[in-house]
Amino acid sequence: MNKAYDIVIVGGGPAGLAAAIAARESGTQSVIILERGEQLGGILNQCIHNGFGLHTFKEELTGPEYAHRFIQKVIDMGIEYKLDTMVMDISPERAVTAMNREDGMFVIDAKAVILAMGCRERPRGALNIPGYRPAGIFSAGTAQRLVNIEGYMPGREVVILGSGDIGLIMARRMTLEGAKVKCVAELMPYSGGLKRNIVQCLDDFGIPLLLSHTVVDIEGKEHITAVTIAEVGADRRPIKGTEVRYTCDTLLLSCGLIPENELSTSAGVRLSPITNGPVVNESLETSIPGVFACGNVLHVHDLVDYVSEEAAKAGQTAARYAQGAVEKGGREIEIHAGGGARYTVPSTVCIDRMDDRLTVRFRAGDVYKDAYVSVYFDEARVMRKKKRIIAPGEMEQIILSREQMKEYPDLKTITVKIER
Repeated sequence: MNKAYDIVIVGGGPAGLAAAIAARESGTQSVIILERGEQLGGILNQCIHNGFGLHTFKEELTGPEYAHRFIQKVIDMGIEYKLDTMVMDISPERAVTAMNREDGMFVIDAKAVILAMGCRERPRGALNIPGYRPAGIFSAGTAQRLVNIEGYMPGREVVILGSGDIGLIMARRMTLEGAKVKCVAELMPYSGGLKRNIVQCLDDFGIPLLLSHTVVDIEGKEHITAVTIAEVGADRRPIKGTEVRYTCDTLLLSCGLIPENELSTSAGVRLSPITNGPVVNESLETSIPGVFACGNVLHVHDLVDYVSEEAAKAGQTAARYAQGAVEKGGREIEIHAGGGARYTVPSTVCIDRMDDRLTVRFRAGDVYKDAYVSVYFDEARVMRKKKRIIAPGEMEQIILSREQMKEYPDLKTITVKIER
C-alpha cells in the first residue's frame, strides 16, 4: 500500500491528538495518525489520578478523561488513524514507512510529518546501581500500568529511587493499595517532580523524601529482599558511613525520561544534547523541512496541558506548510539559554514567519529562590521578571512579541537567563 497524505502524525498520545485536531481545524483534510499502541491516548490511559486539564479545560480531570475529550473530537472530526501500527522509518523526503498486521509494510508520502512519539523511562542499566539483578525491580511507569490497568500489585514493601513525578504519584498509589512505601531517595539535592506532587503524594502520607541519597546495593538473587541507601556528596558519590539498609520486595525507578527519538535520528533530524529532542524553530519545525516535533519527544513537559498547547501550534504550522502557505527564507535569530537556564524551545526564531507572540519554554538547572528570569536582545536586557522559586522539576516560560523584536532590526541573539 502506497498512499499520500498531507500530514502524517507519528504517535496518538496527547501531543498527536492535539496536533491532528489543530491541523484539521486549520483546513487540512488529509491527516492520519499512526499509533503503535492498542488505543489512542498514550500514557494518559494509565494515569488515573486527577490534576489534568486545569489550563486547557479549567477543571480537574483524570488522565483517561483528559484523553477522551481529544479522542472523541478526533472521531467526531473524522480524522483517520491506525492502531497497532509501528513506524519503521521516516526519510528526509517525508516518506513514512510503517507496518501492521492488516496492511503489512506500507509507505505513506507526506507533505508534512509531525513527530509526537513521547518519551520513555530511563532503565536500570543506565543507572549503574551495584548488586544483583533480581525480580521486583520496575520502572515507576511499568508499575503504574500493572496496578492501574493490569490489576497486579508489584509488591508490598516498596522503596522508590528518583523523585520524578511518576515516582511521586506511584508512592501515593502504592500506599493507597495497601503497600508500605519506606522512602523515596533522590540523587540530586532537589526533587525532579512538581511541588504539588511532593506535598500531595509524600507529605500527606508521611513518606520520607531523602534528597542527596541513592541506592548503593541491591540484595536478593531470585527476588529483591533489601536495598542499601547512602547519602551522596556534592560530587554525587556515596559518603561512607551513611549507609542505611531497607528491607523491601519492590524497587521502583523514577530516574528521568528520555524522548523517543530513534526515528528522528535515522531521518537525520538534528537533536539537542541537553533535551535529547529535536532542535526546532518558532514553527516547531526541525532541521528537516516539513518535519515538525511537539510534546515530550521534543522536550519533557511537566503538565500535559502544555503538551496540548504546543502540539496545537505544531498542527497549525504543519498545516500551513502542507498548504504551501509558509514563507521561505528570512533571517534566523538564535535563542540561547544562559545563567541558570539549561535550554530553550525553540532554538531559533524568524521575525518574518513568527506569530504576533512566541512562547519560549525552558527549565532551570538548579533550585533558585528570589531569582529573576531575564531576557537579553544581544547585550540589552529587555525583560526582567522576579520569581520566588524556580526549580528544575517545573517548566518555565516567557512570551516574546513580534512588535518588540522589530524594534531591534540588527538583532542576532536572544538570551534567556536566570539571575540572582
